[in-house]
Amino acid sequence: MKRLLTILFLFIVVYSHAQTEEEKLIIAVKDFHGSLVKKNTVSINQQTDKALSYGHSNGWVETKTELMKNLETGYLSYYSFTEDSISVMMNNNMASVRFVADIDVALKNTRAVYHLKVLEVWVKKGKRWILFARQALKN
Repeated sequence: MKRLLTILFLFIVVYSHAQTEEEKLIIAVKDFHGSLVKKNTVSINQQTDKALSYGHSNGWVETKTELMKNLETGYLSYYSFTEDSISVMMNNNMASVRFVADIDVALKNTRAVYHLKVLEVWVKKGKRWILFARQALKN
């Protein structure tokens, strides 16, 4: 009986600490946005697909190479990125993530805060979620 209770206790502890795929994805999403603010291009490189399509609310679309270059040169600088109302739809190794965001950003040294609706498409490669596409709309 004591052995059974020990096994049951261990199962409960392990299960309660296990993250769902949705939780792992939300962590990846927030980590990516944090990397934008920190200009952590090493992390951004690991978190994005080589075929990345990064769409802004003004219609401008960046490739992965352009995003990295624009962050490195200061052409584009993120100061804060706050997500709200995150909604996730998963389908095997793909997921769409929708949220409302307040983004404090500067383009060519002109700083502004935008309230946007955002759709991101993430793909699971191995054990990691990778950003494949993003599109933002003015709210």
